[in-house]
Amino acid sequence: MTILGSGSAGNCAYVETSQARVLVDAGFSLRQIRQRLATIGRTPENLTAIFVTHEHADHVHGLVQLSEKLRIPVYCNRPTQEAIEYQLQTKLHCRLFSTGATFEVEDLEVETFSIPHDAQDPVGFLLKTDLGNIGFLTDLGHATKLALERVRHANVLVLESNHDVKLLQDCPRRPWSLKQRILGRHGHLSNEAAADAAEQIMSGELNHLYLGHLSRECNRPQLAFDVMNQRLQKIGATHVRLELALQAAPCPTLTLHSSAAPQSLPVATPTLHEGFTQTTFTLHPPLC
Repeated sequence: MTILGSGSAGNCAYVETSQARVLVDAGFSLRQIRQRLATIGRTPENLTAIFVTHEHADHVHGLVQLSEKLRIPVYCNRPTQEAIEYQLQTKLHCRLFSTGATFEVEDLEVETFSIPHDAQDPVGFLLKTDLGNIGFLTDLGHATKLALERVRHANVLVLESNHDVKLLQDCPRRPWSLKQRILGRHGHLSNEAAADAAEQIMSGELNHLYLGHLSRECNRPQLAFDVMNQRLQKIGATHVRLELALQAAPCPTLTLHSSAAPQSLPVATPTLHEGFTQTTFTLHPPLC
């Protein structure tokens, strides 16, 4: 797995198994996705599928190009398809699933579940592979019991840690109405809320935890890392490797290996990446 980028200006992750090569969301332009995949020796032409969590621009910016130009199959639910088609004024050919359903793509088993966010029908994913389970839990205003239960058996989890509450409240460039939406039950998780969620689902099965969707203005990478790291230390979760998924460049690739027991890994220090420019767009804006 490689998180190609995560944040207010684009979200996209790459997962590869022996038979499948998929993207979870496509929030960058096709050019940017191509560049980021090239850093790991991959190309978008060889993708098997794209899984879409919801219709906000920072998750679907390159979706139409990937679907129309390269004929990559898109998997989403019907409300998300309709919202994307309305925003982009185009017809999107999708392979539809019902929220809560499980489907298969090659050797991937994909579980879907509802999450609370300001979108038509947003979902999270648990990708089940022969070597482990990968959960995606981002863009949610609060961690529901359902969502936490569905990612409880993840070996790798991408979890939103969007904002620091005080930085958001003090941000002079955001109107109070937007702040209320972000802080609301269909907005985004704060650093503390993300730590609470991680504590609730913590088990010996979770070995890798990525903090994603950090706000550009209302969070700091070191701050998000420290809040979660302190919570992991407090609850004795020393087996979890903590990483930041940032906007500027892909994370180092994570390779899962078959093992009789999970190995204890040290908590990593955050790394800030440089060298990639952020993309901008004018589609339906995300809350962050």
